[in-house]
Amino acid sequence: QTLPPVTNLSVSVENLCTVIWTWDPPEGASPNCTLRYFSHFDNKQDKKIAPETHRSKEVPLNERICLQVGSQCSTNESDNPSILVEKCTPPPEGDPESAVTELQCVWHNLSYMKCTWLPGRKTSPDTNYTLYYWHSSLGKILQCEDIYREGQHIGCSFALTNLKDSSFEQHSVQIVVKDNAGKIRPSFNIVPLTSHVKPDPPHIKRLFFQNGNLYVQWTNPQNFYSRCLSYQVEVNNSQTETSDIFYVEEAKCQNSEFEGNLEGTICFMVPGVLPDTLNTVRIRVRTNKLCYEDDKLWSNWSQAMSIGENTDPTFYVSMLLATPVIVAGAIIVLLLYLKRLKIIIFPPIPDPGKIFKEMFGDQNDDTLHWKKYDIYEKQTKEETDSVVLIENLKRAPQ
Repeated sequence: QTLPPVTNLSVSVENLCTVIWTWDPPEGASPNCTLRYFSHFDNKQDKKIAPETHRSKEVPLNERICLQVGSQCSTNESDNPSILVEKCTPPPEGDPESAVTELQCVWHNLSYMKCTWLPGRKTSPDTNYTLYYWHSSLGKILQCEDIYREGQHIGCSFALTNLKDSSFEQHSVQIVVKDNAGKIRPSFNIVPLTSHVKPDPPHIKRLFFQNGNLYVQWTNPQNFYSRCLSYQVEVNNSQTETSDIFYVEEAKCQNSEFEGNLEGTICFMVPGVLPDTLNTVRIRVRTNKLCYEDDKLWSNWSQAMSIGENTDPTFYVSMLLATPVIVAGAIIVLLLYLKRLKIIIFPPIPDPGKIFKEMFGDQNDDTLHWKKYDIYEKQTKEETDSVVLIENLKRAPQ
């Protein structure tokens, strides 16, 4: 038997994005009927059969949300329910193109949440934005006071540290951004606390070599368990000028060097690192799916730490600059002394015919005249030298 429909179906909004539907039982239902209520949202999503006369859902109110409810006497979905009654939330007020866009929120290191957005297309440049937020640990809706601009983006940050309990994965933060004058359309967002979590970078404590392996020791960012994080270790080698990246899901070192270390210290062994060169190490972390739904947001890189010896590049730079100068000088000297080198290596062979011709060849009168003159001069000089020698002998004491 088909039951009458439910009565007095109404909808209300609590906090920022909590929508609650309530209704009364159908009139004229048989006392032998154990009433159950069949309900679903638009497009028959989230079907539910329950005895409660209310239903709630946390949903961004950027669009109209409708719930359809019917009554029946069984928990079997195949049974025909009563006529379904529908109730919708009122549509958001304002021009859709005036609402902010790209509204995103990230929970940084489980300490504070940072939300950013872009102004709508039909928005005045001097619009004063306001961000409100709420979560289950708050007694009321709060306003974010730290509004700032980063280029085209507008943002706001607020503290979020009251949810460090075992059931934090069941919570979410409700966000709405609007203006003080009510000229733009409000924009809503719901941020689950199991996603959009970005840790702070880790801190490298120590590097050392042993048995041809590089050991890296670091501490995790605060507020996180080691089992909830994945790691990425980057090693840059100065000799090869390459970067090796190691993905680490579970960081452990079986080494006596780490015995007695403080709790929270993590170790990883990097194989095949050259100890006689300079090696620079950086680390970053992200949440894993063991504890969170989202594993896409890496932390920033940690401060780099180096180990090993860095070869002084001054000598190589000097040689690199001096080599072209030396080569150029050698080429110039070679060009200047090329002829002399040729003579030394390949000396000229005398021409016998030319020598005999100069000695016994035909001589003209002028040549004979000058040769006779030279002979006369030579004889005269010899006679003069003889006379001087004799005079000197006569004057010498007896």
